[in-house]
Amino acid sequence: HGVAHRVIADHVRASSFLIADGVLPSNEGRGYVLRRIMRRAMRHAHIMGAREPLMWQLVAPLVEQMGGAFTELKRAEPLIAETLRHEESRFKEMLDRGLKLLADETARLGATERLPGDVAFRLYDTYGFPLDLTEDVLRGEGRSVDTAGFDAAMERQREAARKSWAGSGDTSEAALWLDLRERVGATEFLGYTTLAASAKVVGLVSGGRETERAEAGSEVSIIVNQTPFYAEAGGQIGDLGVLEGSGTAVEIADTRQYAGDLIVHLGTVKTGAVALGDLLEMRVDPTRRAGLRAHHSATHLLHAALRRRLGAHVTQKGSLVAPDRLRFDISHHASIARDALGEIEREVNGQIRVNAEVATRLMTPDEAMGSGAMALFGEKYGDEVRVVAIGENAGGENAGGGNAGGPYSVELCGGTHVARTGDIGAFKIVAEGAVAAGVRRIEAVAGAAAIAHLAWQEEMLVQANAMLNTGTAELPGRIEALLDERKRLERELSETRRKLATGGQAASQPAKQIDGIAFAGRRVEGVPAKELRGMADDLKKQIGSGVVALVAVGDGKASLVVGVTDDLTDRFDAVALVRIGAAALGGKGGGGRPDMAQAGGPDATAAEKALDTIEHALAARAGAD
Repeated sequence: HGVAHRVIADHVRASSFLIADGVLPSNEGRGYVLRRIMRRAMRHAHIMGAREPLMWQLVAPLVEQMGGAFTELKRAEPLIAETLRHEESRFKEMLDRGLKLLADETARLGATERLPGDVAFRLYDTYGFPLDLTEDVLRGEGRSVDTAGFDAAMERQREAARKSWAGSGDTSEAALWLDLRERVGATEFLGYTTLAASAKVVGLVSGGRETERAEAGSEVSIIVNQTPFYAEAGGQIGDLGVLEGSGTAVEIADTRQYAGDLIVHLGTVKTGAVALGDLLEMRVDPTRRAGLRAHHSATHLLHAALRRRLGAHVTQKGSLVAPDRLRFDISHHASIARDALGEIEREVNGQIRVNAEVATRLMTPDEAMGSGAMALFGEKYGDEVRVVAIGENAGGENAGGGNAGGPYSVELCGGTHVARTGDIGAFKIVAEGAVAAGVRRIEAVAGAAAIAHLAWQEEMLVQANAMLNTGTAELPGRIEALLDERKRLERELSETRRKLATGGQAASQPAKQIDGIAFAGRRVEGVPAKELRGMADDLKKQIGSGVVALVAVGDGKASLVVGVTDDLTDRFDAVALVRIGAAALGGKGGGGRPDMAQAGGPDATAAEKALDTIEHALAARAGAD
């Protein structure tokens, strides 16, 4: 297995460095490239006979040999190992499913018929089967693969990938900002210590072009020499506010950063005019900034709490810091249990009650890392970084690796923060869910937004109590009883529908005989599509041997089920018949098994036509036999 050993070693190294650089497996872009690299190594591990995930166990020796020169490997070791372990476990599950799919597909083919290229590509793209693996399996059966069809499907996928990689930036606009930055220099940011300042207008852009003056009503982008306005970065959205001068007022709707460190204020001239060289008084909206500070500091505490509770593999994969909410994406491969979320929320609120001072320092990146600060994988830092320390660490290491007694959270961050943790006020998690493979999203509120959310929840509780005429303590039991009653009624209703469709109607509409084959076709009203299979099974039992078709109509649409009794599946395919009926309903496709298949269409008026079409197809097939 010398070749396999080298492939696994090479691909473990490549995968580890990509993950340390912020890439996670996905189905598009660079994440797709990473997944393909990982699965090639996993394929070789499978060939060698590995039955348990192997690659993650090689991360520790890799870090031992290369971590001294590449410190990012040490920082990301827990994330790398967890990502590889999770992906290889999923790959083994998909390998089993893929082999079953391959067996199902070949069962439909003739003795020596080639496997269609699109099926081989689906195995490759969805289940990680390289073409050579599919060919190896089929070679033992005396089959081959339609490689031309596989190549055509691969090219379609590559074309889609090229489109997803294509850049969408406006190069002419980028050149404009780069030129301005070269001429006017960087904007000095004053917003850490003040929300108001005087500044000189050094650049004006309107209508996509530089200008020397903008009149009232103009949409304008303003560059000044210094500003208290924070430009959107690091997940924190830009500040709003006003710029005022002699007879001039500009309302700022957003603040952005271009060409690295050029802060641009986007707004509308409300009164007067603004011109190059004007001196303006700049005022940031203080209430909105307070909300941004609270949510940004809460994000740091949340990050630290997540790493403590879930493990050091948890790292930030994206964030949004708004004045009324925060959104935080993390690397984690499973849903977070309710009790764990509760513990995380309590821990963050505990740090808020401590009311510890929030400290910031400027350091070199090496000094920052040495102090225990946590950097974001994939981020590139300059010669000087801003380190934000928040909370108090009662015991153990902080989330960034610092010692007991130090700050609870230490991170590299350029955003704005509260002065003390108590200024956050309160913290409440409102949602948790998946956004991508290996990435979970937490949504939360802090400060005044958290109080408002709790008030809203209380109002909903009061309304629910009033509607159900019960108290808060009895509410869960009352809801459970109602749900049980609803399920019972739905079962009874479903049973009644089945009896009407297959009992009373069966007596008045006996099965037709088509060349010795019994056919029972029924149109039913107001029956949910999910109940049709059960009705079809009942009809199959009634006729004993034959074909059944049920069309349910409602809301202008139609659902169709076709069933074939087991003794006739070698002559009639339910999937083929249901697709014929679906076409009459204006639909496409349909799927299932040879004995039961389901489809639908947008034209409910064609229900009888669909049944007739199936009947004719059945007659043609029976006549041919």
